[in-house]
Amino acid sequence: MSDYGSDAEDETETTCANPAVVDKYKVAAEIANKALAVALAACKPGAKIVDICNLGDKTVEEEAAKFYNKKDKDGNKIEKGIAFPTCISVNHQVCHNSPPSDDATSLEEGQAVKIDLGAHVDGYVATVAHTVVLMGDMNAPVVGAQADVMKAVVTAGEAAIRKLRPGVNNSEVAKAIGRVAEDFGVRVVEGVLSHNMKRYVIDGNKVILNKPSAELKADEAEIKLNEVYALDIVMSSGEGTPKMLDEKETAVYKRAVENNYKLKMQASRAVFSEIQKRFPTMPFSMRAMEGIKGAKLGLVECCTHELLHKYPVLYEKPGDAVAHFKATVLVMQNGNDRITTWTCQPVESALELTDEELKELITQPLKSKKKKKPKA
Repeated sequence: MSDYGSDAEDETETTCANPAVVDKYKVAAEIANKALAVALAACKPGAKIVDICNLGDKTVEEEAAKFYNKKDKDGNKIEKGIAFPTCISVNHQVCHNSPPSDDATSLEEGQAVKIDLGAHVDGYVATVAHTVVLMGDMNAPVVGAQADVMKAVVTAGEAAIRKLRPGVNNSEVAKAIGRVAEDFGVRVVEGVLSHNMKRYVIDGNKVILNKPSAELKADEAEIKLNEVYALDIVMSSGEGTPKMLDEKETAVYKRAVENNYKLKMQASRAVFSEIQKRFPTMPFSMRAMEGIKGAKLGLVECCTHELLHKYPVLYEKPGDAVAHFKATVLVMQNGNDRITTWTCQPVESALELTDEELKELITQPLKSKKKKKPKA
């Protein structure tokens, strides 16, 4: 078993200062990008949501199997696969919808679909999320409130990626996101955090809190060279204060490695043993536990004693338009490297960015051009 996030590891060896680590992040991104493309292609009217989630997860596993199949220097297999299970959230659903296998809910034409997933190689994580609207002609532009939030969230993402540089404080990145939302007349959704990521850590302690609230605040922190961030932004035409409607919908969990408890029920111990073996640090979906007898009951006791973190399905109000943007960004010496990406669906929105400082920021290239060496 790997030494997850051990202090014994040389910090430099597990950051982007190490080219081998950068390679692993980029391979994880290649896997995530491919899974996103496959899931996007499967998003058609009549397709069952759970089938697309399964397809996204299967694609991650199959693509991961193509890389790093030699054992490491200590003779161990390199772990790789799902870092975040595929979620398909529709219309005013904000995030984390990854239903059980018996769910029959299908997609319909005209729905806005948010796809969210992640992959890892040797614990180095790449995550991605994207929004599309199901239309008869996918080359026709999206219009109305949905077009406004989709344009706003992508614009905010482009500004934030360029703002995310060494020496800049996390609050400055959050302010740039908020200024874009204000300019477009939409709301940043509360509770969404952009985490720094480390080996086997998908949600590091350093965060960019897109929209501070009375309940949620973030410590001031400086962006550092060679850090990695899952830049995560959600915007809404509504109030931006999503709520959980039904706790039973929660189907994505993650081991709370900081907590321990001696479980009483046999079913709980069986489930927890499986989680520790297969998902010791990464989030997983309830579907991964369906082969275990008493899995639902076992998960309840695990959650009651805080052995698991929940990722609840959250909602804005019916009729609100919601768009999700997530990209993995490596903060490198010569500029940021955005390693998860996609092709944006065309949108037709009358809204434009008017903030001159942000307009100038977005025109800047992500990477500085390498200077040519003078000829001898």
